[in-house]
Amino acid sequence: MILKKLSVLNYKNIHQAEVSFSPKINCFCGNNGMGKTNLLDAVYYLSFCKSHINTPDNLIINNGQEMCVIQGSYEYEEHEEDIFCAIRKKQRKQFKRNKKEYNKLSEHIGLLPLVMVSPTDVDLIRGGSDERRRFLDLIISQQDKQYLHALIQYNKALLQRNTILKGQCPDISLFDVLEIQLSMYGKIVYEKRKELLENFIPIFRDFYKHISGTDEEVDLRYISQLENAVPVDKLAQARERDHILGYTSFGIHKDELEMTLSGSLIRRVGSQGQNKSYLIALKLAQFAFLSETGQTTPILLLDDIFDKLDARRVEQIIRLVGDKRFGQIFITDTNRKYLDEILAATNHDYAFFQVENGEVRQMEE
Repeated sequence: MILKKLSVLNYKNIHQAEVSFSPKINCFCGNNGMGKTNLLDAVYYLSFCKSHINTPDNLIINNGQEMCVIQGSYEYEEHEEDIFCAIRKKQRKQFKRNKKEYNKLSEHIGLLPLVMVSPTDVDLIRGGSDERRRFLDLIISQQDKQYLHALIQYNKALLQRNTILKGQCPDISLFDVLEIQLSMYGKIVYEKRKELLENFIPIFRDFYKHISGTDEEVDLRYISQLENAVPVDKLAQARERDHILGYTSFGIHKDELEMTLSGSLIRRVGSQGQNKSYLIALKLAQFAFLSETGQTTPILLLDDIFDKLDARRVEQIIRLVGDKRFGQIFITDTNRKYLDEILAATNHDYAFFQVENGEVRQMEE
């Protein structure tokens, strides 16, 4: 899959941009705050119907404007896909595929597989367990509609049960129905997360070894309350306690993904370089997994990834992204030196862009 052309109007600080891309490598250079990340975020939005950093839609629209528009033209295997998105203040966002509007945004997820690596990924290590669950959800949802459906239905039932628990007089008659739903959908999510990690961990370890150039042992440990438990029984037993707490204390929404380095949690023992290598390896493994299990090669977005990496690790990453297994790549950096090194290390077609004050200009080489 290739993004051939992107049109942006009033997306964050990008007032207007019409950009045609290389089918392989696209480099964006500019100082911080100029709009490089916002451009990549617009590409991300077309795949996931939301911002990479979960910016609220009302803050995405450029100040003083009433709406923003993103439109992408994709070459998708043997046909083309045109995706249109319009975000208006105080209105439901509009997504169209080939001029036909979606009934549900969830129908769009997975059509345009994409992996983004950015400085905000540090939240995977330092943040709460919800960040790590979201990472798993993002991988599986892009290639498994059953998983996405189960996750959506689980979250709906969870919200309903929590609402009842917070009431003064809980509606007991609803508990049985909701707990059956939580059990059924939760088990689907649990089994698919477990299956993913069995296949994902060896790929992740291989990428980390290449990037770090060491034999440091890295691992991902999936911890779930559903292991060796009957969910519907556990939920029923927890009703009284949950009513006191005001929320549901058992389920896959409590799952944890422990990220370890040499047997210890990386957030406790990892250096900045090790953390960065760990996160990049996670995302490249995500790319490899989606490539193997999906219908098309994902787009790879690399946003300012070279900071806090030594020269040897940078060199390893440059070699990796130049590999033929990667399709279309978008790379941003404030330092043109790294971008020039990437281009010099590959024989692929490329395009180079300068981004300044929200304006995107292709550079002639």
